[in-house]
Amino acid sequence: MKPEKMKVAVLAGGVSGEREISQKSGAAVAKALRSVGVRVIEVDVKTASADVPAGTDICFLCLHGAYGEDGTIQAELDAKGIVYTGSGAEASALAFDKLKAKEAMAVAGVPLAEGMEWNPENDWVPPYVLKPVADGSSLGVHLVRTEEEVNKAKKEAKGWKGAMMIERLIEGAEMTVGILGDQALPVVEVRPGKGFYDFRNKYTVGATQYLCPAPIEKEKATVFQELALKAHRALGCEVVSRVDLMVDAAGQAVVLEVNTLPGMTDLSLLPRAGRAAGIDFASLCLRIMALSWERNRKGVT
Repeated sequence: MKPEKMKVAVLAGGVSGEREISQKSGAAVAKALRSVGVRVIEVDVKTASADVPAGTDICFLCLHGAYGEDGTIQAELDAKGIVYTGSGAEASALAFDKLKAKEAMAVAGVPLAEGMEWNPENDWVPPYVLKPVADGSSLGVHLVRTEEEVNKAKKEAKGWKGAMMIERLIEGAEMTVGILGDQALPVVEVRPGKGFYDFRNKYTVGATQYLCPAPIEKEKATVFQELALKAHRALGCEVVSRVDLMVDAAGQAVVLEVNTLPGMTDLSLLPRAGRAAGIDFASLCLRIMALSWERNRKGVT
């Protein structure tokens, strides 16, 4: 079935701390699809149970965080026989758990920053990063560079409702690579104006500079793209993802994480990379739908 002929339910909102961003992603996707004649129904998901309208051909998932990227909604839709965009339940759950994702990527030979589950007795010496094992948009992330910052980070980590992890801090340039099908999109360099690429810098207009394509040698860009594809495949991801990298002063990159449902707002990185590759936003949405439909037709979940 051609994407333009489908009845599409755009699922957004959700129950995580990224609800507002998810709503913006959903609104942007719905607008883009309607602009090319697609029949769209917007579904505001308010609980951990999605009410999919009857007659829906495919769900376009714009849910971020828990019940969006963790494999739960994917498993639910699989059980109902409903097609949805992005990776299947197993790959989504694996990518969402950063520690399990690290294990899988390490087996595949993907370069990573050293990391482990955090507990209050960890005696790591700064600099390091303290962050949730399973969450997005840099929520709950603390960069600890000095001894003075250790106690503050520990106190806030103890108040976090989920598991935390500790990871070596790699100082350098932050890059991200969007994956669409089997194609790695142009590399984007992310330069926050102040601090690191946290929730504020991600979603405040003008707070961060985005360079796309990144101002690096073609050969280096190719290396980063191949690394992103390797990480994407190591987790069993399909259709679309966004792979975040950190590049040190020597030009060596490590993978920070793989996002299976990248943001789709005006400030989001995947649409920027798509535009740099000559793919406008509506075409990007249609391509994600077409690839997802094909994934489902092959019986891959």
